[in-house]
This record gives sequence, C-alpha cells and structure tokens, in this order.
Amino acid sequence: MELVRKTLWSTKFSRNQTIIIIVALVALGVFQRFGDSYTPLFLAWILAYSTMSLSWNFFSGKTGYISLASAAFYGLGMYIQAFLGWNVPLPITMCLSAVVAFGAAFGVGIITLRLRGVYFSIFTFGLALFLNKIIRWYEVTYMLTKGRMVKALENEQVFISMLVLLAIVLFGVLVLNKSKFGLALDCIGQNEDSAQHIGVNTTFTKVLAFAISAAPMGAVGAAMSTTIGYVDPEIAFRLVASFFPVLMSIFGGQRYTYGPIVGAVIFFSLQDYLMREWREGIPIPGLGVNITYMIIFGVVMIMVIILLPNGIFGLMDSIVSKKRKGDDRGVTLNV
Repeated sequence: MELVRKTLWSTKFSRNQTIIIIVALVALGVFQRFGDSYTPLFLAWILAYSTMSLSWNFFSGKTGYISLASAAFYGLGMYIQAFLGWNVPLPITMCLSAVVAFGAAFGVGIITLRLRGVYFSIFTFGLALFLNKIIRWYEVTYMLTKGRMVKALENEQVFISMLVLLAIVLFGVLVLNKSKFGLALDCIGQNEDSAQHIGVNTTFTKVLAFAISAAPMGAVGAAMSTTIGYVDPEIAFRLVASFFPVLMSIFGGQRYTYGPIVGAVIFFSLQDYLMREWREGIPIPGLGVNITYMIIFGVVMIMVIILLPNGIFGLMDSIVSKKRKGDDRGVTLNV
C-alpha cells in the first residue's frame, strides 16, 4: 500500500495527472449515458486503443524493443470470445483471453527476446501473419469454414468492461513503474549491457514485461469482437492492430505514463471523424478505400511525428519548462 500511495501521490505533477485521469474516466461513464446509440461504441473503442497503447508502451516504451505483435494477442482474444462467448460471460472470457495472451507472449518472448533491435521487431511482426495462416488453414481444413459468428452484446456493456479494464491496467502500470521491476526495465532501456553488469536478469525481465503487456491486448480483443459480431483471420489479426498502438504512443509521448492514453483519444477521434465525414474521396478500384481519408490522416501523422518527436506531453512539458525558466529569470534577490 505504501508503494501505491507513493506512486499515485509522490509529486504534485503525479497527483494532478492522476486526478485528471480519474475525473476523465468518470466523465466518460456519465457522458455515455446521455449520448446516442453510437456514443458508447465510440467511447469503447477509445478505451480499447488506450488500453492497448498503454500496455504496449509499458514494455516497448521502457525497453526500446519495438513489438509489432499486438495484433497477434488481440486476435487470440477475439477467437477465444468467438469459441466461448456463447456460454461464458464476457468478464470470464476477457480473463481467459488475458491468460492465453500472457502465456503466448511468455513463450514467444523466451525465444525472441534474446534478439535485439530490428530482428525482434521483424519476428513479432511475423507472429500475427503466422497465426493468421495457421488458423485459416485449421478452419478451412477441419471446420470447413473461414470465420465464426460472435455473440453480440450491448454497446454499454462493452463500454463498461473496457472502462474497468483500462482502470486496472492504468493502476498496474503506475505501480509497476515505481517498483524494482519498473526500474529494471528502465535500466534495460538505457543500457542493457550495464543492466546485466549490475545484476539485472535482463532476459527474464524482458520476457515477463512482454507477457504482462500482452495480457490486456487479449482481453481487449475478446471484448471488442462482440461489437463486430463476426470474426475471421483477416479481421482478428489485422495488422493495423499492431501499428496503431505504436503510433498512438508516439503521438501522446512515450516517455510519459499518460501519453499513450492522450494519443489514443486524439488519434482515434481524428480517425473516426475523417472516416465519417470524408466519404466523397475517390476509392481505390477494387478496394473501396477512401483516398481522401487516408491521405489526410497519413499527412497529419507524419507531421506530428516530425514536429513533435516527444509527443503531445513532450510539447506540454517543454512549454511548462520554458515558462518556469522565464519566471526564474524574473525573480530578484534582495540582499
């Protein structure tokens, strides 16, 4: 409990951030009660991407190992929900999906986290493709089908589930960041060789952190599959689920605990607006992709990454620092 108290209330900045996030989560719950039928679904997707970005940043943001396996764990959760969701309540399938994702990531981590740099990213990127092909082969060969129906649930129920999940993940990340485990991850990110020399079991620490970060992604996949009603390998293991958490974390600021959440809120809101409002664009023949939306969205993301390398929180931090320096210059000492 002492660790929790120090984590949440150690500094004025931490207190302010924690209070803002708690108020924002409560406001989301109140707001969805007065919105239209689309509002709970919109907010649920924001919470889903916030959870995935926060989880991804816990491992990759600290260690510098860029994981592109989010789609694999997300897809596993969707298939677990498709198999069990007709007879098992959503909270239980979310927990089971988290356990399966944790186990899968732990096994993959033991094999891959001895690799460094781009080799790890390539392997994790291929994991979603591998699962896509394996499940497609199994279903076509043995089940004589390509996809599965998923039991649909009320948008409000999915929203509440995602709100609770984000609160749990946020609390866990805040506590772990201030623990010895979080300190070990920071050491690995700064200099892995030095971390080994001071006694950190770098391989086990990385594997465990990778597995912890994967668990919420499986739970998110289970919950959000109920809003689609159908799942197949292309839907479950779509590669955007691997890239979006990365972009959202960069957008919000990887060095800041709440950066991925802010990045996810702005990122998804912009995406949703462009998808709904810019329907007059010329679609690519045969694909139906709206070029107007894709171009505008892509340009905005490129500009943000170039102009805000430390994300939105980094920009706010620099503004606050400059203001403080200006205030310090204005202080005179009376001797």
